Amino acid sequence: MVENRTLRTTPADDVLRRRVKAAIRKRMRGLRNALPASACAERSSRIAQRCLTLEAMARARAVALFWPMAQRHEVDLGEVDRRLRELGGRVAYPAVDRESGAMTFRFVADLREMTEPSPLSAGLREPSALAPEASPGELDVIVVPALAVDPTGHRIGYGSGYYDRVLPRFAPPATTIAVAFDFQLLVEIPWTEHDARVDWVVTDVRALAR
Repeated sequence: MVENRTLRTTPADDVLRRRVKAAIRKRMRGLRNALPASACAERSSRIAQRCLTLEAMARARAVALFWPMAQRHEVDLGEVDRRLRELGGRVAYPAVDRESGAMTFRFVADLREMTEPSPLSAGLREPSALAPEASPGELDVIVVPALAVDPTGHRIGYGSGYYDRVLPRFAPPATTIAVAFDFQLLVEIPWTEHDARVDWVVTDVRALAR
């Protein structure tokens, strides 16, 4: 569940939090980039298996995943996609409107219909603009990438804020899950009032509900 929280803060506090988050973001990108591709694949498989054992995922009929940016060594959820489709589930992927900067989710019937990555996209694919858009209430689970995450569901992404803006539209009722390699799990992450927390954190070692 995405919560609306009130954080008593000053402008100086916000500046400090942003600086700390930027430092964490830089450190985690470096650590993840240093991970061999084979290790990324093995850890991603463990994460996928843990995600599939969650009750929310087992009950889900419509799930939003994300396409991994291989050059950035993101978690690859291909196993989750394949299993969901085998069970008759619908799978959506994020799509960003280049003009407005708004992100939404579109259902993809065939992964071959995803757009080809450009040289600047780090391997990222998106659904076709013709793919049906998911409506609020239509998704049961949304899986979210993270550069860093803590046990209370706070996460750090790349700083664009796409997920922080879109998750409140879908969760609740959707269950939100952040996935990351276990070394990306930190004791605490600084957060601001507009950050959206996730319900679950899944790594290659553990699954935590906040």
